[in-house]
Amino acid sequence: MDLTLWIAAGLLATVALVGGISKAVIPKAKLGAQHGGEWTRDATPGFIKTLGLLELLAAFGLILPAATDIAPVMVPVTAACWIALMVGAMITHGRLGQYGFVLVNSVYLAIALLITWGRFGPWSFGS
Repeated sequence: MDLTLWIAAGLLATVALVGGISKAVIPKAKLGAQHGGEWTRDATPGFIKTLGLLELLAAFGLILPAATDIAPVMVPVTAACWIALMVGAMITHGRLGQYGFVLVNSVYLAIALLITWGRFGPWSFGS
């Protein structure tokens, strides 16, 4: 199960890294023109960049604390924060009728739940 949790964290970190880079680097107009980016119409550029920064921090927080053995408890904390971010994403996409994105976000949420449960519970880094 430890390997499964590492793979799940790596997968989620990759998703967070790609999403974070795109939100931090790609201009709002270009994001809004892409399918799934319609939510940016009502968002300020600062809000979009902040979400990107949070996703970048999540990408690092899901891997680096455990890999360096510096505050490994931050891995499940980061996964729990990712759950909150995915709930917001699901609500946002649901309001726009983008149920495919709601489904994708629910998969990411489930992976984050697995990491949170596993790393706070029976497969924590301290045990």
